[in-house]
Amino acid sequence: MGSDQIPVSVDGKTYYGCCSSCKDKLMNNAAARTALDPVTQRPVDKATAVIGKTSSGKVVYFESDDTFARYTP
Repeated sequence: MGSDQIPVSVDGKTYYGCCSSCKDKLMNNAAARTALDPVTQRPVDKATAVIGKTSSGKVVYFESDDTFARYTP
């Protein structure tokens, strides 16, 4: 992702943050652990999502390899 990531364990799942602030947010805010798949617009758990990165550096989360393959920014 461009920088070292800090693993954060929550309810047996591992999420990643870039700093202590992100770590705190992931531990204490359930909304920070989910994202919308940009293809289907369905919520995905960041711990199990397929992760991509746009040419501008934005991180995007997908519910499957299929939606990742269909993504066009």
